Amino acid sequence: MSGDALAGHAPSGAEAHFRALESLYAAAPINAMFPSRLEITGEGTSRISFLIEPEHFHAAGAAHGTTYFKMLDDAAFYAANSLVNDFFLLTTAFNLLLTRPLPAGPVTAEGRWVNGRRRVLVADARLIDSEGEEVARGTGTFMRSRIPLASLAGYARG
Repeated sequence: MSGDALAGHAPSGAEAHFRALESLYAAAPINAMFPSRLEITGEGTSRISFLIEPEHFHAAGAAHGTTYFKMLDDAAFYAANSLVNDFFLLTTAFNLLLTRPLPAGPVTAEGRWVNGRRRVLVADARLIDSEGEEVARGTGTFMRSRIPLASLAGYARG
């Protein structure tokens, strides 16, 4: 099928869920403070692209740890939630390893589901700087909430 034949085709199944999660991410008010773009790249994987700006810096001129945590948590969270299409997940624990200071510039967070599909899911993520170097990694535990995804305003299936 040509690309033109697919134009106007509404996504369905897993693809619709992935696009709805991307919409949910974009609608989150916190992302006004951390402009970024989420892509669910497949079942159990995600990528977030963002730009570190001086307003993200601590007093020594590199990204504050909150920036590392937010992007690692989001990438791992959405990798895990890509496997759950009925309820919103909640982060119950997250471990960080910060290995390098992060200067201003583009950064990518890559998330990957590791284990679990029922009540508790485990996923990890890593931050990659503009030179392709890993600067941090984290592992999170996520639990199904009682909040239906369909009840969230930003979660819109095509």
